[in-house]
Amino acid sequence: MGKKRKQREAENNGPEAKKEDAASEERPKRTLLGWKEKSEKPQEKADTVAAPGFRNKEKVLVTCSRRINYRYRHLMLNVVSLLPHCKKDNKVESKETKGATLNELVELRNCSSCLFFECRKHLDLYLWMAKCPNGPSVKFLVNAVHTMEELKLTGNHLKGSRPILTFSANFDKDSHWILLKEMLIQIFGTPKGHQKSKPYHDHVFAFSIVDDHIWFRNYQIAVPHNESDKVPRGSLEKMTLVEVGPRFCLNPIKIFGGSFGGPTLYENPFYVSPNQIRALQKKQKTGKYAKKVKAKTRRKMHELSNPLEPDEFADMWKE
Repeated sequence: MGKKRKQREAENNGPEAKKEDAASEERPKRTLLGWKEKSEKPQEKADTVAAPGFRNKEKVLVTCSRRINYRYRHLMLNVVSLLPHCKKDNKVESKETKGATLNELVELRNCSSCLFFECRKHLDLYLWMAKCPNGPSVKFLVNAVHTMEELKLTGNHLKGSRPILTFSANFDKDSHWILLKEMLIQIFGTPKGHQKSKPYHDHVFAFSIVDDHIWFRNYQIAVPHNESDKVPRGSLEKMTLVEVGPRFCLNPIKIFGGSFGGPTLYENPFYVSPNQIRALQKKQKTGKYAKKVKAKTRRKMHELSNPLEPDEFADMWKE
């Protein structure tokens, strides 16, 4: 029995078996993405050790303050639906210590940026856009808010798809606009290969500067095609943009060097707070009443200074 085993082992270790092993080693492996190339020898791998490539791990924490208006809360939820790489958290009390609280929340949720919607007096909405924990951060006043549910637009893009970010030429003029452009790219740009994102580009985020305000629009890329068209990309010449929503306008107030505070890098000289605007409107209303009172007094003084002459026929019909 021992001899037979030795003979079998010799037959298995013969030249034919070696040829089969060599052929099986040379054959490439098949994967879902195609044929896998031959693996390099360990010595060659050690010689050509490449540096690890950059991987974008950007995550954005989206939260709001307490006592926020329903309209602004819907705007925040629309922004959450547009950013697959964001994390939504509970409401935060907007007090003096909100900066330390938000920085701690961002660290606990393993995020690198923060969008904080702060509502004041149930009327005014402020948006904090910050890079945590070292900054910079920007404070905006949000105007012209229109949510998706309010507009009822016809556009509809795939949820979780990667957007194409477009900026107007005004962003390259001044240094503070260049800084804001870089922050918008890092926060609103979906990282490549994110687990919740889809590898499609079917909508566009448009940021444009008009009257020192940043206007945001979201458009769907609509490519009409027929069933008879065999071109996979359809008729690109007839490609159109259909607005999806939401809409809002950002008025920059200040740019800080740190996260939710620090040295002021830029301050908008044309910014007027909504409290001042409401105070001016009230003064105008009080001015209307004062004008009416002055007009009455002027009329009385005019009547006293210019009395009417007695009429001859005033007592004609009196008995």
